Amino acid sequence: RILVLGLGELKKALSLRTFLSEEKEKKQDVGKFVELPGAEMGKVVVRFPPEASKLIMRFDDTNPEKEKEDFEKVILEDVSMLQIHPDQFTYTSDHFPTILQMGEQLLTEGKAYIDNTPPDQMKQEREQRTESTCRTVEQNMKMWDEMKAGVYPTYDFACPIVDSLEGVTHALRTTEYHDRDEQFYWVIDALRLRKPYIWEYARLNLNNTVLSKRKLTWFVEQGYVDGWDDPRFPTVRGVLRRGMTVEGLKQFIAAQVIDPVAPRYTALSKSYVVPVSVSDVVEEMKKAAKHPKNTEVGMKDVWYGPKVLVDGADAETFSVGEVVTFINWGNLIITKINKAANGKVSSLEARLNLENTDFKKTTKITWLTDSQHAPLLPTVCINYQHLISKPVLGKEDNFKDFINKESKLEENMLGDPCLKDLKKGDIIQLQRRGFYICDQPYEPISPNSCKESPCVLLYIPDGHTKEMPTSGSKNKGQTSSSTSASTGKTKAAPTPAPAPALARAGDLFSSIVAQAEAVRQLKSAMAPKDEGFCGDSCQAVACFEDFKQQTGLDYKPGMNPPALPTATTTPPCPFTCVAEQGELVRNLKLEKAPKVQINAAVKQFKQITGQEYKPGMTPPSNALAASSKTTTTSPSSAPATLYGQVSQQGEVGRNLKSEKAPKDQEDAAVKQLLALKAEFKKATGQDYKPGMTPASQAPASQAPVLTTEAASLYLQVAHRGETVRKLKSEKAPKDQVDEAVRMLLALKNQYKTLTGEDYKPVAAAGTSGGEDKNRKDKENKSEKQSGGGGTKKGKGDKSGPGKEASGGAGAKKEENLADWYSQVITKAEMIEYYDVSGCYVLRPWSYAIWESIKEFFDRGIKKMGVENCYFPMFVAWVTRSGKTELAEPIAVRPTTMYPAYAKWVQSHRDLPIKLNQWCNVPFLRTREFLWQEGHTAFATKEEAATEVLEILELYARVYEELLAIPVVRGRKTEKEKFAGGDYTTTVEAFISASGRAIQGATSHHLGQNFSKMFEIIFEDPKKPGEKQFAFQNSWGITTRTIGVLTMVHGDNMGLVLPPRVACLQVIIIPCGITASLAEADKDLLLAKCSQYNSRLQKADIRVKADTRDNYSPGWKFNHWELKGVPIRLEVGPKDMKQNQCVVVRRDTGEKLTVPEADVEKTLANMASDDLKKHMVTADTMEQLQKELEQGRIVQIPFCGAIKCEDWIKKTTTKASDDLKKHMVTADTMEQLQKELEQGRDLEVGAPSMGAKSLCIPFSPLKMLQPGQMCVCNKEPAQHYTLFGRSY
Repeated sequence: RILVLGLGELKKALSLRTFLSEEKEKKQDVGKFVELPGAEMGKVVVRFPPEASKLIMRFDDTNPEKEKEDFEKVILEDVSMLQIHPDQFTYTSDHFPTILQMGEQLLTEGKAYIDNTPPDQMKQEREQRTESTCRTVEQNMKMWDEMKAGVYPTYDFACPIVDSLEGVTHALRTTEYHDRDEQFYWVIDALRLRKPYIWEYARLNLNNTVLSKRKLTWFVEQGYVDGWDDPRFPTVRGVLRRGMTVEGLKQFIAAQVIDPVAPRYTALSKSYVVPVSVSDVVEEMKKAAKHPKNTEVGMKDVWYGPKVLVDGADAETFSVGEVVTFINWGNLIITKINKAANGKVSSLEARLNLENTDFKKTTKITWLTDSQHAPLLPTVCINYQHLISKPVLGKEDNFKDFINKESKLEENMLGDPCLKDLKKGDIIQLQRRGFYICDQPYEPISPNSCKESPCVLLYIPDGHTKEMPTSGSKNKGQTSSSTSASTGKTKAAPTPAPAPALARAGDLFSSIVAQAEAVRQLKSAMAPKDEGFCGDSCQAVACFEDFKQQTGLDYKPGMNPPALPTATTTPPCPFTCVAEQGELVRNLKLEKAPKVQINAAVKQFKQITGQEYKPGMTPPSNALAASSKTTTTSPSSAPATLYGQVSQQGEVGRNLKSEKAPKDQEDAAVKQLLALKAEFKKATGQDYKPGMTPASQAPASQAPVLTTEAASLYLQVAHRGETVRKLKSEKAPKDQVDEAVRMLLALKNQYKTLTGEDYKPVAAAGTSGGEDKNRKDKENKSEKQSGGGGTKKGKGDKSGPGKEASGGAGAKKEENLADWYSQVITKAEMIEYYDVSGCYVLRPWSYAIWESIKEFFDRGIKKMGVENCYFPMFVAWVTRSGKTELAEPIAVRPTTMYPAYAKWVQSHRDLPIKLNQWCNVPFLRTREFLWQEGHTAFATKEEAATEVLEILELYARVYEELLAIPVVRGRKTEKEKFAGGDYTTTVEAFISASGRAIQGATSHHLGQNFSKMFEIIFEDPKKPGEKQFAFQNSWGITTRTIGVLTMVHGDNMGLVLPPRVACLQVIIIPCGITASLAEADKDLLLAKCSQYNSRLQKADIRVKADTRDNYSPGWKFNHWELKGVPIRLEVGPKDMKQNQCVVVRRDTGEKLTVPEADVEKTLANMASDDLKKHMVTADTMEQLQKELEQGRIVQIPFCGAIKCEDWIKKTTTKASDDLKKHMVTADTMEQLQKELEQGRDLEVGAPSMGAKSLCIPFSPLKMLQPGQMCVCNKEPAQHYTLFGRSY
């Protein structure tokens, strides 16, 4: 099961936090808090994630055969991502015996019956209320005996029973289960069980997607998505990958998702870029702020040169002589425009005009320099659309009919060279395009693939209605033409425009007033010229020019608007609107409806009439007068009025829900809202969307004139004002806020033109406005507390490596091993996740470790006479054993060598065959890993057995000598050995941070089992004419070793690498380079570092000098510590004068001079001490469980039976995430689980795992005593066997 993100469930669950928690402190207001009926403080038990006294996480495996451990593991990981920590883990299947017993109880009491009637007949009998013939207890019990061996309980029958047995006090269930609540309580009452209280809540359904696990799995299997973490999926990991944060999910607002001071970069659409030749420019690089308003975000390199590139969409709007502002450069004058045969701009010529610092009347564009010194980065911008084209699928809809097959839109871009420093998960802003999250960092040309991997950026949706991030000169694109800003030539006044042009002139007049107001506000706020005027002043200038073209008049402040063409329509009768609204207010007061609902109705009455509502009043005279004569309106009046009504009714519905109003009132409000939306769609042909601009109806021909009625315009202004406030409170991007403000000012101007009065909100007309003031005070206070909405970074922080290096891994190894491990292997640049789900790229830092392992092991096996080869990777199917056909084909991997062996072996002289190959292996669900696989064949069993142990010892040396990791050598039990082999030997390592063992490598003796399958036979020299089957071995080690190395030696600062496998053994860092250091001294210092580098290289030490001047020494320390470089050599001016340097060990942090071998020895001793501390013996189950809970691996007396091993695993499976610390005597496992006290577990997934056999150690800690019994107390012990929780 993949944990599907139900946002409504999450929000409702979070709303219960304050009540359910025992914390008394005042908490942030995240919703309305409700009281659970019958709840007692400290005694609330739920199975959903609020802060209850006890939270149970239950896997409802009512059909265990269909359940998969992988789904459970993913659920545990997703729950951990959401920072939810259950107190107890349970399985419904654990209660099957009790559930079956209770089912039998209902049968014997005549409260239930078994029916074998055919389904069609059963349906007909139910419709006709005909009683089934299967009602007798005797007949039922007979059928029950036949069916109970293979029956599984349904969820509806199991859920109430398990809830009662596990002590659930409040069953939190969504309203979709409402129809089954009576059934839930019936089962409880019929079985006379303790009754939990069902608390229902509404789930927020997500539009344009599916939530069914079955349907989501179909998308994955059919390849419509990249995997379960696809950004289009409503899964936890999908939403987080798209740019959401856990805190953002909790708060339910976008402000927590996008940092308003994210670094800004530039990217141009590769499909249409236009080169610009700039005269008299020398190529150079300068520093510029990544964010113009916050220098703490850092600086970036900006290249300038004689050839730059701009977006073709921008180039299309330019005119010769126009002054254009190139952001982060200055003003340039367009001197020539060259066009291709198709009419598109092919190139531009320009000259610098940097002395002109007037940016008020210029177009602002983004650009990039075409330079060999800073090649543009191949970048792909991906915008994910809805996966399902229909917002809400009906019961009869087949989701496959509504699949949006174009839901992943990719655009190839030319990116800012600075994008190469981005790391996975970095959030940035592409100027004039929007916010993006880095999904795949750029990778340069690889020596292995000879390809470069582009930087992949995912567009982060901001909740607004625009479909795709855009670029180009948007403001100019809205006008019909463009004029030169610098030629000074006057144009002849155009002839009077037709009616449509005059109508556009009225719109332009309103836009100019709004733009002028916006510019005045920016000036008064002292907005930066390169930011504040980018959109507003430029758009105002464009409006001035367009206005003159349409009317032949120059705009002048204070002038009257031009006459507008008009059309006749029949408006809604004002008298009817007033009467209906007045009746609504009276009814609400009579019904004693919630105050918020009455206030909303009174507010709407005032908006329609302009008067305060008074009980018993007659409709205002202005409404009567308006209704008694023929009125006319503008084409947009009806849609605008309907839009306002839908918006207002939506607010009424939200208020009713938040106040927990009676259900009938909520239903009535929803019904009215749906009716208004349907009317709106009928009038406009569009679905209603908050924040949209209402579409205009087609104008009727030959219509008399009148303006839009004040009431509908008032509603539009009110709604737009609310939109602006919401954007500001959510700290939306500035361009979005600016656009909303511009629209608001234009609407206010239209309202004033119509009424002659300024727009005033209701609070200003008749109330104190205290509510609005309080809201602003709260927002201001919140901004101060949060530091303005952005997390400030230190000066040393930089995009890319800087962000990764500062602060080590982030997660603590001792607190959350899984998160720590994921962060270390990515931040230390060991792996990169690949497009194919489950696959990853081994980056040079980790591949160097694998190469060291490969070189060490390869040298060892060649001394044993093993030769390397390569066989195809495909799996073969075995259909017979010798001459006997198998009942079912068996997939034996890898079997590609064995048919060749059968050809090559004819005589005993052809043996032994000792072959090995280094290759990659496809695994489950398209995953793969690197490994070596050795396959050998011998004439005698003794030879094969000798080699098994020789290979095992070589594996042990890989771990102990090369990786400094101690291992336990031993033999696998019958249950854990390689299937088809005679026996398996293994080396087992231990991860103390999780208390779990991990298999290091295995060496198998296959006996003659596979030689019989493939007929690998030879003539026995001792018995001429008689055929003999070869004895075979196989052995392998994988890249899992790198993971073991990371978990054993790593710490909270990152990797700790033994020198023998480290990609770099020494890193040289110059220190003390400051602004006051003389240039000559700096050169001497760098020369000294280079000298050390050369000397160490000559001594065959892998070394590098980090002389980058854009990072501080402190940042470099953190960076190379994170990557685990064993030795850091620090060289400063004082050290250089004293002919010395400082050596710092990564493993201990000591500053001294130390031989390389000591580092290996220290790491080996630390790991060996750790293993000795955590490997113990136990002679009873009680001792075994106690040691397992302490995170140890345990050697116990064991009989070797598979059934006994299964029993041990099941018995030691923890039922709680936090069962730790103490052990008491108990007669049953249920009593044991109840008595165990709760603590903190170290890793997600470990709690539900039982102990399994790791190996039978060749050198056990204790020897068996005569007659000693197995821990099961049923059979004599055969060996001391190592058990533990394992990866």
